Amino acid sequence: MIRLSGVSRTFDGRAGRVEALRGIDLDVAEGEFVAVLGRSGCGKSTLLRMVAGLLPVTAGEITVAGTPITRPRRDIAMLFQRPALLPWRSVLDNVLLPVEIFGWKRAKHRERARELLELAGLAGFEKRLPHELSGGMQQRVSLCRSLIGDPRVMLMDEPFSALDALTREELSGELQRVHMTSGATVVFVTHSIDEAVLLADRVVVLSPRPGRIRAIVDVDIPRPRTLGRNAHLADVARVSAELHELLMERDGPAGPVAPASAVTGVREPAPAGASAQGR
Repeated sequence: MIRLSGVSRTFDGRAGRVEALRGIDLDVAEGEFVAVLGRSGCGKSTLLRMVAGLLPVTAGEITVAGTPITRPRRDIAMLFQRPALLPWRSVLDNVLLPVEIFGWKRAKHRERARELLELAGLAGFEKRLPHELSGGMQQRVSLCRSLIGDPRVMLMDEPFSALDALTREELSGELQRVHMTSGATVVFVTHSIDEAVLLADRVVVLSPRPGRIRAIVDVDIPRPRTLGRNAHLADVARVSAELHELLMERDGPAGPVAPASAVTGVREPAPAGASAQGR
């Protein structure tokens, strides 16, 4: 579904040229949930914005469903760190905002908006204004808004980073349910190991700037996942420890080196149409 081939990005500023990303090769299969994990400043958000068509690549190519990305597309939705809800619009009207922007039929999408709000645990809050909601509830509204057009690809840039730990875990559970229901392809940028393990089929670990793929780690743990006590607690702890070790590594003169237990380079993508639900 998503293919990055030799993607690099540099920025020119007053202090000179900054190389944010270098030589990124990555395939994301249809229906897969991939987390991108790394230290602050490693180029995670830059990577996401290039996939969204908000930033051009300096070198290489990005394609979605075989089509090169040169600008934003309606079948690609992006969720940012802040909900960015319009304060004068109700919850339902905020969810329906893309319908107005793209000129879709409002009557057709109104019922879909109510279904999404119910799925996100917000049934009964349709007429509330954003200031009447908690931060976690506002982010759920933003998630519903990004899903209203049934996007093929969802890009999420640390959407839970401003929330407390318990709310983040709760919303991670909600996102698992939404993803298993929608089947969208998701790329989720985070600096949280817990979020990556709870949500992803695979975790792409980036090295410090310039960001390069240090390793790709499979998260072969049945869903739904939780950080609490459950039958898969040992597996969650094992993958978390592996990711922690990767993030703690420092690059030597020869560049990034992944431990033998991690998957270096890029795996072949899953067969087209494969869903992350069965992973």
